[in-house]
Amino acid sequence: MWNQNLEARFILSSQRKKRELTTSSIRGIVKDIIIVAACVAVIWIGLTAYFGAQNPFYVVSSGSMYPELAMYDIIVISGHALFEDVKIGDIIVFDRPKDHDKVIVHRVVAVVVDDPLTLRTKGDNNQNSIVGTDYPITEEEYIGTVVYVIPQVGYITKILQPPINYIIIVVIIGIMIIRQITKSKKKALLEKVKAESEIKDFNESQPNEKIDQLPKDAEYSESKDFTTQEKKPTEKLVEENTKSEGIPEFFLDKEKESEEKK
Repeated sequence: MWNQNLEARFILSSQRKKRELTTSSIRGIVKDIIIVAACVAVIWIGLTAYFGAQNPFYVVSSGSMYPELAMYDIIVISGHALFEDVKIGDIIVFDRPKDHDKVIVHRVVAVVVDDPLTLRTKGDNNQNSIVGTDYPITEEEYIGTVVYVIPQVGYITKILQPPINYIIIVVIIGIMIIRQITKSKKKALLEKVKAESEIKDFNESQPNEKIDQLPKDAEYSESKDFTTQEKKPTEKLVEENTKSEGIPEFFLDKEKESEEKK
């Protein structure tokens, strides 16, 4: 009875723990995603604050600045460099003056001190400055000055175009899910082993009811001390034996008289 109740409680406990582990796995996955997203957000906010630009990273998409800047180089810009401090020879990033539909990175070739102050740029690999593209650049178009160049890393952005970027995201989430499931299975296995060990220990500690309920043999239940029994005289033993064997008393008397004569 005890074993049945204990096994029933063990089954219910196992089912409850499975539900808890499933919920825990989902929470773990969500937690990992939130942690990753939070880390990325914190890093991005820190970089934008440090470089003073909403987007401090740009990928070179043309050869207009070759050989100084090659295609797929990543440039890092600083928005802390004031527009009025820009000088000839600086490489700047700006919105195209004509319609602001494109971000351009070119070298400053002239500073026009006028009202307002304007800049004129040109690509190192271009023959001339292009009106509406290279000038006039005002403070409104100015984004920042190039401070670092990371060669060829921009190829990653080419690789990460759809659908590759979505596949990578799915793979990362899949790894998180597998990690949580594996962790939950290990935890469930440890809980199961622990529970089975507790049941085994409990069973071993309980008395065996079937053995206790067996009827006791009266002959062996009473203790007898055979060492303290009185030794019966030989005559009594002979008498008892003869009685038990059924020998007549007449013959016994004759035998007794003959023994006395001797």
